[in-house]
Amino acid sequence: MCARNLTIPLEVQPWFRALDRRQWRALLAANLGWLFDGYETYALILTVTLTFRELLPIESHGAIPFYSVLTIAVTLLGWGFGGILGGISADYIGRKRTLMYAILAYSLVTGFTAFAWSWSSFIVLRFIVGLAIGSEWGTGASMVAEMWPARHRGKGAGLMQCGLGIGFFVASAVWFFVSSWGPSAWRWMYVIGVLPALLTIWIRRGIDEPEKWVEADRRRREALAARTRGEQMAGDAGYPARFTLSDLIADRGTRRLLIPALLMSTTTTLAWWGISSWVPPYVASAAAEQGLSGARWASLAGMAYNVGAVFGYLLLGFSADAWGRKPVVLAWYAGALLLTPVLFLWTHDLALLLVVCGLNAIFTLGQYTWCSTWLPEVFPTRIRATAISFCFNAPRFVAFLGPLVAGALITYFGSYSQAAVLLSLVYLIGIIATPFFPETRGKPLPE
Repeated sequence: MCARNLTIPLEVQPWFRALDRRQWRALLAANLGWLFDGYETYALILTVTLTFRELLPIESHGAIPFYSVLTIAVTLLGWGFGGILGGISADYIGRKRTLMYAILAYSLVTGFTAFAWSWSSFIVLRFIVGLAIGSEWGTGASMVAEMWPARHRGKGAGLMQCGLGIGFFVASAVWFFVSSWGPSAWRWMYVIGVLPALLTIWIRRGIDEPEKWVEADRRRREALAARTRGEQMAGDAGYPARFTLSDLIADRGTRRLLIPALLMSTTTTLAWWGISSWVPPYVASAAAEQGLSGARWASLAGMAYNVGAVFGYLLLGFSADAWGRKPVVLAWYAGALLLTPVLFLWTHDLALLLVVCGLNAIFTLGQYTWCSTWLPEVFPTRIRATAISFCFNAPRFVAFLGPLVAGALITYFGSYSQAAVLLSLVYLIGIIATPFFPETRGKPLPE
């Protein structure tokens, strides 16, 4: 009797069985790193008003909205610089080490923020936190893309990206309880932010460098050694010896990808910081008009929004694997454009407003998954972290103006609603730019 073949064909296996332990550990490290990034970022958004009520003199309290948006803008600037530097670092010293250094840095500096004694000391510390937070994303996204199989790379990116929404939700949940601890409650949010430092112990022991990066690093070292010896390197042989940022711009193939990538990334980043970051204070103001606790409703709005965001991250990643990157990203930009007036103009019941917050977040914050899914698939390994970090973070040098412009528009119109709808037109830029980016679904990473 012939033995029955019990091997299950690959195409009918559940997708998660195609992954090994190393790939899951890499995803977990990247997800947790991004989760704690989300906590640090949203802690600022949730607590900034209370923070400045304590740090600023009473006569300056009327200017708290200005100080708030300026602090967020400075954090974004730090994020932009740190992201680019972190991407370069990840290409030279490795994904694992850069991830560890970034998490350790933003955890410790966040803890120091709890001891800020003035607005100036607070904003300096937030700039440094921004530097460290920016360094984490490109490292984690590169690591997941290089270790996950092509058929499931979008799923891995979505699972990694949802860490941000989980971090936002955790911050909202923590603030729901901590906000009642008095005028200095905001300091406890930053004390709790020290905990991610413990993650670096596990990363050091449990995570491996992607083999693709190890091979690219070997070729880089060989090319640098050959250049040091004065050898002539023809054609592509000399590329690994170039400085990664110079290589990104000098190479015609990668250079032509930068314009649509930067336009799309600017759309996503500018819209979120200029519109969606105002969701908690917008809901808080609506609650206050009805005599309810603004701080509590801001926390509820943050939790509802980020439940939707987590679902949006996952849905975009899984959808991109099923139907392709291009049509799915276009759908997310269009959904964000359509749902912004629904949230800020047409919904007035507070309970329904929480539901719409979640639906809006699927498209506005959930669209960030395109960056971790699509960007790593178009750039070669030797410059992958540099390239995707540049595309992801350089727009922050424009996006930091988003909170400032939004603050000015809110002051001009006297409400959040008209300002948000006007700024949402930025999604049209992403809709126009997306068709010019190459479809990469199921294709191997460029070497």
